[in-house]
Amino acid sequence: MKDFDNIGLGPEGEGETSGAGPGPAPFDPLFPSWEETSEAGSVFGPPPPWLARRQDPDDFLDWDLPRPATGVSGEFAYPVDTPVWRAAPAQQPYVRPFTEAQQALREGVITIPQPARRWWVSVREVAETVLLALLIFLSVRASFQNFRVEGASMDPSLHDGEYLIVNKLSYAELDLGMLDFLPFFDAGDQPVKHLWGGPERGDVIVFKAPTSPNRDFIKRIVGLPGDTVEITPNGEVIVNGVVLSEEYAAGQTNCNGQDCKWVIPQDSTPESRAKCASDACYFVMGDNRQNSSDSRQGWLVPEENIIGKALITYWKDGNLNLDLAPNHTVASADGTEPAGE
Repeated sequence: MKDFDNIGLGPEGEGETSGAGPGPAPFDPLFPSWEETSEAGSVFGPPPPWLARRQDPDDFLDWDLPRPATGVSGEFAYPVDTPVWRAAPAQQPYVRPFTEAQQALREGVITIPQPARRWWVSVREVAETVLLALLIFLSVRASFQNFRVEGASMDPSLHDGEYLIVNKLSYAELDLGMLDFLPFFDAGDQPVKHLWGGPERGDVIVFKAPTSPNRDFIKRIVGLPGDTVEITPNGEVIVNGVVLSEEYAAGQTNCNGQDCKWVIPQDSTPESRAKCASDACYFVMGDNRQNSSDSRQGWLVPEENIIGKALITYWKDGNLNLDLAPNHTVASADGTEPAGE
């Protein structure tokens, strides 16, 4: 093994020894030749291509040519341009640049651009809104309707000029005959049924009178199909032989003719159709018995002419006054409801 304790460098970069005279520089396999000189005057040429810096971030070695001061460290003397190895600086991984939307989202504020609206979209939305409003209006109109009381025939229950809302679905009917195709189902002899019950004694109804079909009247039902209504000379109203207790009525009930007894035909009979051209006829009177044109004049109200049952009153004496309609149960003097024959 050679002793390189006294290795030095001549003026041209050739290796010399103190005892043996001039000789070649020690061989290093990392460099092609110690005698090659770079343009900068270094004894070392440029690094070979396989030592060039690579862009791979996993390559943590780098080639560098620092210029440390000449000196002796341990057993070896280092030249000025001695190449050294050092760790390559950590390279940041590649990151795609952010778009404006991504940058705004990272900052907590993002604005979503609205697409251009076409005119037909606006027209369609307006048409849908109008149709929906029309549908709601027709539905409400088919279920409820407001009326204004004209005259004093319903005093003291309803006053002239008072406004009320009528429920037009109170006596709604359903024909069960259309379900006869179902097995084990029979609609019976009277397939038409009331959904929530038919007209009752004491109901205040709005209807079209047979004598004036172009006008709406408001009266109270006193007699149902099959009842017998009689008015005595002293003003008592008798239904099916029972004297009624009518606290809602004002004035004495008079009879306008010599015959003050009326027999209402049973529903769904030929007599009913002959009497009022309907399957069900009703006897009505106004609460102001001395100032009312009603069934005492000889006519009955067909069920098809009934518009609806009074529900609430909302305007009275020129002011807003919300209250329930004056529907009362017609009872006998002993507190019981007269039964039908």
